[in-house]
Amino acid sequence: MPRVGLDQASVTAAGAALADEIGFPALSMALLAERLGVRTPSLYKHVTNQADLSHRIAVLAMNELADAIRDATQGRSGGEALAAGAHAMRTYVLEHPGRYAAGNFASVTGPDDPLIPAVQRVLASWTAMLHGYHLEPDQEIHALRMLRSILHGFSTLEADGSFQIAADIDESFTWILGFIDQGLKAKLPAPLSAR
Repeated sequence: MPRVGLDQASVTAAGAALADEIGFPALSMALLAERLGVRTPSLYKHVTNQADLSHRIAVLAMNELADAIRDATQGRSGGEALAAGAHAMRTYVLEHPGRYAAGNFASVTGPDDPLIPAVQRVLASWTAMLHGYHLEPDQEIHALRMLRSILHGFSTLEADGSFQIAADIDESFTWILGFIDQGLKAKLPAPLSAR
């Protein structure tokens, strides 16, 4: 019989918290069982296996990240939305490096995979960040890829402690956001009167 208080959601949340603490690659069913005070076989009443647990953590992470960016950017546009959303993502990665790593490691398992709408929510949040730049539709995918590459790269490098040069990291992040903002503004379509 499953332990009182444990269910799929609580096991997933505990796994996500443990991944944040020890790193996603170190996460195991045995360590999670120890953390929860149960024997390892007890976890299999709630998740199928380690891969299932990791996948559930990935879905949780992508939904949380989408919420964080959405909440930060509401009511903002242009450079203000970009900065707010980028800071929200950076904060999320720094506070939840293990679950964020799970989200990047996961692959879609089929057409009904809950990871699909979770990832689509993240993309929708990033798209909303870009809305004020009025990009042409064929430019938007490039902008989304650029944002993901830069924000993911910076945030994960920072979370890993990889910035060793004695320069202020916040200043670097602000500089990068200004660079992105200016680049996106340069892609604005010409006014109709100039066409």
